[in-house]
Amino acid sequence: MTERQLQPLLHELVGVVLAPTSALGDAAGQIRPTGVQGVFHADARVLSRAELRVDDREPESLARGSVGPHAVRFVGLTRWLGDPGPDPTVRVERLRRVSPGGLTEEIQVISTASVPVRAVVSVELACDLAPIEVVKSGGATEALEAKTGEPGELVWAAAGITVTVTGDGATTETGHGAATPRLTWPVELPPRGRVELSWRLDVDDPQAVVVCPPGEPAWSRPDLHADDRRLVRLIDRSLDDLRGLRLAEAGAPEDVFLGAGVPWFLTLFGRDSLWAARMMLPLGTDLAGGTLRVLARRQGARVDPATGEAPGKILHELRRHEFAPGDGLHLPPAYYGTVDATMLWVNLLHDAWCWGLPAEQIEPLLPQLEAALHWVGEHADADGDGLVEYIDTTGRGLANQGWKDSGDAVRFRDGTLAAPPIVLAEVQGYAHEAAVNGARLLDAFGRPGGDRWREHAAGLARRFRAAFWVDGPYGPQPALALDRDKRPVDSLTSNIGHLLGTGLLNGEEEAQVARLLGTDALAGAFGLRTMSTDDAGFSPLSYHCGSVWAHDTAIVLGNLARAGFRDTALTLADGLLGAAEAFDYRLPELYGGDDRSLLGRPVPYPAACRPQAWAAAGAVLLLQAATGLYPDVPGGTVRLAPLAGAQLGAVAAEHLTVAGAPVDVAVDRAGRPTITGLPAGLTVTVDATPTIPTPRRPAPTDHPVGA
Repeated sequence: MTERQLQPLLHELVGVVLAPTSALGDAAGQIRPTGVQGVFHADARVLSRAELRVDDREPESLARGSVGPHAVRFVGLTRWLGDPGPDPTVRVERLRRVSPGGLTEEIQVISTASVPVRAVVSVELACDLAPIEVVKSGGATEALEAKTGEPGELVWAAAGITVTVTGDGATTETGHGAATPRLTWPVELPPRGRVELSWRLDVDDPQAVVVCPPGEPAWSRPDLHADDRRLVRLIDRSLDDLRGLRLAEAGAPEDVFLGAGVPWFLTLFGRDSLWAARMMLPLGTDLAGGTLRVLARRQGARVDPATGEAPGKILHELRRHEFAPGDGLHLPPAYYGTVDATMLWVNLLHDAWCWGLPAEQIEPLLPQLEAALHWVGEHADADGDGLVEYIDTTGRGLANQGWKDSGDAVRFRDGTLAAPPIVLAEVQGYAHEAAVNGARLLDAFGRPGGDRWREHAAGLARRFRAAFWVDGPYGPQPALALDRDKRPVDSLTSNIGHLLGTGLLNGEEEAQVARLLGTDALAGAFGLRTMSTDDAGFSPLSYHCGSVWAHDTAIVLGNLARAGFRDTALTLADGLLGAAEAFDYRLPELYGGDDRSLLGRPVPYPAACRPQAWAAAGAVLLLQAATGLYPDVPGGTVRLAPLAGAQLGAVAAEHLTVAGAPVDVAVDRAGRPTITGLPAGLTVTVDATPTIPTPRRPAPTDHPVGA
């Protein structure tokens, strides 16, 4: 029997990141030559081993914890050293810190013993320069030969990358004299003494397509107070992680965007980077501006089936070389196989404008806006039926090209896979929203075409209403998609939550969608399940058919809150905060969709990226929903409709940003908001505050029709 080649597991590894460099090791601090452990830089594993030993023995692991946004400290014991007795008297602390283009480790041996301590400290090292897709597929790699350089220096080089490790005051061993290259330090401590050792990793990678941007993040860091302290901790950790995920293109370091996630996707991803920037708008528009410009420079200009490029289309992902992780997937370095990034680009441009992105930054992007709208109206509708569809014609690209892009993501209620071309529900919502938003921008900046796109949106809404609504176990529901024969794919999924607020649905339809989202079948986990438990394709650890994605839950709860569906929004917010607590406030990309009662905490999805941009940025979207801050700077209005109040508790956020000005929003326990610091000329409207708390999960939504 042939042994499967499996993707390595991630869920128990400890990561630290300053993009495009990241490090993943075990809970003891060791980086072992197995699985996905290693130090990565811009799609290459630049160190595959870094194992600390004292007298050729591993310290016993005791504890670990984050130290700021880019560092982690590990504490271990060497109980064979020091005083005899039950209390350990010699410990080893290891501080790992990622820096631009490298990594440093400080090793402290600390003694409280009454006798001198003598030992030999060593770090065993290896480098394989494995491409990230080889690591992701579980492929075997061989360590490269190390060469010695200056005293205390080891060097590896291949494929245009040079990796240098330097141990201050260390002796190097390599070649026949050591089983693996290593740095060694003899140490001698007096009673109650300590010694500090250090080594550093430097990477020279001139061919990298992404780099660490200079300076500090441009977004604000709010001073937050909340009755629910989980929200405060989640925001703090998420902003640290987002700081580490900032990237820029090698030739344009001034335009910052967010890399998608550690370790597989630490590069430019159209959909992920756009959603993350959109969620971050309450903290400023600079990230949105950088993301829009980076993607505008790479907007499609020609029809190329091999890359998925088309005029006006926005990029899916960018790599230094072909990405071929297995299963027949071969993605070119610049790949356009996404059906939704183009509409999301338009919607980010519009929303950033509403938050105050200056006109001088929008006007240069108007030609790209018009090209993106042209793609929506022409190239995105290959069969001319007025709906947006996708199909991979090469057999080498992504079979599914919405955010649920795994091969089995689009299933009927009976579990059968839908055949392409696929017409996704939420993509029609994005397209409707983009047409309306694009029309508003064109009107505001004196460009023609606004009426055409409003008519396009109205026609899309009519066609969606006629084609997508089906009878489900809880009453009428939008289908997940239409298949090649235009049959509704009738499973109940989280995708329908993305329709809220796009204008595609009328008020009655939105209310029904909110009711569906509040059922136990979708909302009974720690967040929103991607597929309902009633569907045959459901599995709690399926990538897209039953798991919970943090960003998906955040987007949908944000849509629910903005539309006034408080009860279901509060249910999802509580689930997301519960998951954050279980994952030490570093939300993973996704986690299991098991019922909350199974373990009292979510089951990890073992291959989830962590940290991940839109999962971390979802915390900011949750904060926005809690405060209810919805500005329309060009329209001269600010709406306040807070989710905070009797159930979520009081929230006060200082240093949010509207039109470049620091703004403070506070919501008391009764749900009454106050706002200060708004620029002149903006009129505030406050939604009516409910006076009596209502149940989070109304009973009628809990059971299928006829159950």
